[in-house]
Amino acid sequence: MKCPEEIIAYMHEYLDEELQPKQEEELRKHLQECNECQVIFNELKKSEALVRSIPFMPASADFTANVMAKLPKEKRKVGIQRWFKHHPVLTAASLFLLLMSGTLFSAYNQENDFSVSKQENVIVQNDTVIVPKGEVVKGDLVVKNGNIEIEGEVQGDVTVINGEKYLASAGKVTGEIEEVNEAFDWLWYQIKSTAKSLIHVFKSESNNEDKSLE
Repeated sequence: MKCPEEIIAYMHEYLDEELQPKQEEELRKHLQECNECQVIFNELKKSEALVRSIPFMPASADFTANVMAKLPKEKRKVGIQRWFKHHPVLTAASLFLLLMSGTLFSAYNQENDFSVSKQENVIVQNDTVIVPKGEVVKGDLVVKNGNIEIEGEVQGDVTVINGEKYLASAGKVTGEIEEVNEAFDWLWYQIKSTAKSLIHVFKSESNNEDKSLE
């Protein structure tokens, strides 16, 4: 007699006290009709009873340490690969920063021309940007490969790349003033600027989605 395969599974679940009432009834009915399965079920119950009768023998305090010490050492390469596998987001971010750093360093070495962000109420003389006294510049002001003299007011951040700043006693900057004169400083400035731009884009998209749902 060929018995259903799930009957054996029901036996194990019954012994583990995990069998549902409906399946338990099905198992009992089958055992009443099948002598072969009765023998198997009785042997399983005897084996379980034997295992339960064995007294608990606690392992020594240094058992785990001894076993771990005898295991072969994992190769460092495998460990690194496993770390990458378990941290995909950090891996992707690290690769992005690495590639971005190389590109930005290359751009830093090539950019030698004077430039200034487009703002009103500023005067440009040679390589110097002047915020005249009594004038107000709204927004962030960025000067590359030049200097800046602030005699008026800047309502935002001021960043000077490869240059110097001069803030008169009457001058005022509502945001931060930052000088970037080294490659690493410039790289950090670019990363922060990119992060701010991405945050602005994400916020704009989120606001647009919220409006579309209204």
